[in-house]
Amino acid sequence: MTHPAYGVLREVTPAASVLLQNNPSTMTLDGTNTWVLRAPGASGCVVVDPGYAHEDHLDSLAALTRTLPVELIVLTHHHPDHAEGAAPLAERVSAPVRAFDARLCLGGDPLAPDDVVRAAGLALRVLHTPGHTADSVTLCFTHDDRTHVLTGDTVLGRGTTVLSDLGHYLASLRALRALPAGALGLPGHGPELADLPATARAYAEHREQRLDQVRAALRTLGEDADARAVVEHVYADVDPALWDAAEASVVAQLEYLRSER
Repeated sequence: MTHPAYGVLREVTPAASVLLQNNPSTMTLDGTNTWVLRAPGASGCVVVDPGYAHEDHLDSLAALTRTLPVELIVLTHHHPDHAEGAAPLAERVSAPVRAFDARLCLGGDPLAPDDVVRAAGLALRVLHTPGHTADSVTLCFTHDDRTHVLTGDTVLGRGTTVLSDLGHYLASLRALRALPAGALGLPGHGPELADLPATARAYAEHREQRLDQVRAALRTLGEDADARAVVEHVYADVDPALWDAAEASVVAQLEYLRSER
């Protein structure tokens, strides 16, 4: 079934629009959200997360340059469903690429924590928010007195994200919880979030609940149980198609718990 928003640039606020890539899956939800940012009246735009290097999506993004030049391409992290299209898009639109990982940058400097990136009439503040990946960043800017927060995969529009490091992730959630109440979440997958700090609090509570479930599983299975055994115990009521993704998060939870011993 074709999602009604595929191939259509949809305005979310006067400063943020989204182009949904047609790559739905259990991991990408409806597909990758490519964000197009510009202050009203600005002569260019910023593209965040061009997605996979699919020709139809890149064609739609490149078409924006006919009336709205791309000043900058920014990546929230290195996963290909966010970053693969960056280099071919950069070549088409003659724009630099910036990311936390220097290996992803083209014609631009790596992003650093608390950097302020000024482009398309906006000031994008960079928060380093590792946990999903080591190079994950969140971008924040204010327009019309409302904070906009581009979260990549650190916080999704629905469901929860896969983890690589739980300790880092919990710290990242604390940073997001400290943002202004009512900040608008613009995630890498799924719908917008009306109150990103509230969602971050719910994520933190969910992670604590999962940790309690993993602790209980270890009491039943033994302290040295492997991640797959824990997944089958804790996620018994979840579609097995999601178990591989859950296993990555359980590995991170086990490492976190075993580091506390």
